[in-house]
Amino acid sequence: MDEENRLISRIQRTGNRRAADQLIRKYYDEIYTYVYKQISDKHTAMDVVQNIFISMLQSISTYDNRKASFRTWLYRIGTNKVIDYFRKNSVERRRIADFGEYEIQDQVMFTIDIENKELLLRLLDYINSLDVKSQQVFRLKIFAEYTFPQIALVLSLPESTVKSKYYRLLKSIREEFKDEYYETYKS
Repeated sequence: MDEENRLISRIQRTGNRRAADQLIRKYYDEIYTYVYKQISDKHTAMDVVQNIFISMLQSISTYDNRKASFRTWLYRIGTNKVIDYFRKNSVERRRIADFGEYEIQDQVMFTIDIENKELLLRLLDYINSLDVKSQQVFRLKIFAEYTFPQIALVLSLPESTVKSKYYRLLKSIREEFKDEYYETYKS
């Protein structure tokens, strides 16, 4: 943590490129995984991650380690950039799966896989239609695998509010997708 604070301090004071590179390398894989789990497209995820780190570098002068850890601050930027991506690309997200990646050995498994991807896309569209705080809670819980206390810290919300938003969201998802959910798991 001390090394991280030294890197941040060097970036804030002098714009040190080597320190910025080290800081980005430290978090790149973790942030990429978080973004990729939500976008499911390698190149698009890389573009969004690049935007996250550009935004991080542009605003690092405002970072204050007394308010939050750097990781927490970076995930806040990342979550907002992912939400922005989905907001800007909501029509484009309705894409057809690239079947070139599949070897169709088992037609039944292939069909189930496609149906699950379609359901996931509809679920993400539903999540993207919600208020920003609910989206943030969902994304941090599901894709970053944060605990409720961690989410509360990232979003500057009471833990009880985070839990309540999350469980309300789960209830609304179950209601919205009950037909698909029950059909998928009846067989």
